[in-house]
Amino acid sequence: MPTPDTVSATTATRILGLDPGLRVTGFGVIESSGNRLRYIASGCILTSEGGDRPLPERLKTLLDGVREIIDIYKPAVAAVEKVFVNVNPQSTLLLGQARGAVICGAVSRDLSVAEYTALQIKQAVVGQGKARKEQVQHMVARLLSLPGEPQADAADALACAICHAHGSTGLGALTGPFARQRGGRILGA
Repeated sequence: MPTPDTVSATTATRILGLDPGLRVTGFGVIESSGNRLRYIASGCILTSEGGDRPLPERLKTLLDGVREIIDIYKPAVAAVEKVFVNVNPQSTLLLGQARGAVICGAVSRDLSVAEYTALQIKQAVVGQGKARKEQVQHMVARLLSLPGEPQADAADALACAICHAHGSTGLGALTGPFARQRGGRILGA
């Protein structure tokens, strides 16, 4: 008869969260088993070390970095933050290209990719969609029982993974395509 430890080990889902950025892309890997979350790894993919490099090289760094993370940590699914339109159209375009490279890295390793808005992620992790970055970092550390708060980009990626883990239960279940939202609060279907 399986023990609780072996049951949870066999039903755990490993999730890769990604917070795309052209200079810094955060990543976070967690395992979800029921309502239990376990931290695996987090960090950042840097594309501009040693000065600015041409855009195609930076996109390749993102693509290769995501593939390497997947090869090392073997997640079952990826969760990526959706891009909001910035005031500067050029910045939005560059961020969209970085996001495309990150998504291509995941699908090239046969992962399904779920996408979440910043509002959905903050709602799932902090409980309100207008939470500040510091609040997200603090709650990520608490939810994953980390000894300290992770760096901002890594915390955002871990928050994205946590949002996906909660996607089928609790607040996350309410963030589907038919959920109504007002002032950062989920109102339900």
